[in-house]
Amino acid sequence: MICYYSKKIHYIMSTLKGRNLISITDFTKEEYIEVLDIAEEFEKNPKQRILNDKVVATLFFEPSTRTRLSFESAANQLGARIIGFSDPGGTSVQKGESLHDTIVMVSSYSDLIVMRNPKEGSSRYASEVASVPVINAGDGANQHPTQCMLDLYSIRKTQGTLENLQIACVGDLKYGRTVHSLVQAMCNFNATFHLVSPQELKLPSSVKMSIKKAGLKYYQYTDLKDIIPTADIIYMTRVQRERFPDPMEYERVKDSCILSADMLEGCKPSMRVLHPLPRVNEITTDVDRTPYAYYFQQAQNGVYVRQALMAAILGAK
Repeated sequence: MICYYSKKIHYIMSTLKGRNLISITDFTKEEYIEVLDIAEEFEKNPKQRILNDKVVATLFFEPSTRTRLSFESAANQLGARIIGFSDPGGTSVQKGESLHDTIVMVSSYSDLIVMRNPKEGSSRYASEVASVPVINAGDGANQHPTQCMLDLYSIRKTQGTLENLQIACVGDLKYGRTVHSLVQAMCNFNATFHLVSPQELKLPSSVKMSIKKAGLKYYQYTDLKDIIPTADIIYMTRVQRERFPDPMEYERVKDSCILSADMLEGCKPSMRVLHPLPRVNEITTDVDRTPYAYYFQQAQNGVYVRQALMAAILGAK
């Protein structure tokens, strides 16, 4: 069993109890580390029925596989009951019910709300009207903080540290909410950023400002090959068709950043390739058979990290 009575874990449980997680900046660097430490303990022993009296509502207004299922797996293994939906088409949203009314009602049925919504800012709004804590499972092209936490867990697990790393972010940096969250979080750890994308999909200025405010460096590229020898982590992303207002723009850039196994010659032995998934064609399947591929293990790590977050926010004992 996890020793919840150790001073460290008891402290983080008390500081995060009842908190929302809407943006990765809602937590401090110290809180990131503590959550990762708790997740390590859950990885050793994930089946602990410490949330038997809790109800978790998963509200997915947008398609999801890994995020929804890993949250539900995490909650089930902790003994919580799950209510919610994976398709708003079967709910009163289809009849025109507002997000406000949906959240107010679901708050009365649950102890925690996990929500994904295609509208930027929707999770922040939900947290303002809910009477229970809200975890953002992705709000449009804005933020995906729990994906970021599992990315941090995966980086620390493969590199042995989060400090002073060369982080390459590749693909859709404009609409990629996972990249936005990761860059903001890694600004706490003296990272150097290598940003690879077509001109149309550069990292937004608002996210670059986080790098500048931290006094860190970033470099921009259009050719993925340029960063292979330097990177400690190559964070691949798909070009997201659903985020493009103009289908022609998507067609122009969809194949702009593709990683194949032969491109990894000359990379650092400890380098690992991450991807929030799903992938389309941006990582060829021959990369799966190299020692550098870590994206499937990365997805598995999501269960432990989400267990840690739910246990902390719900004040598990």
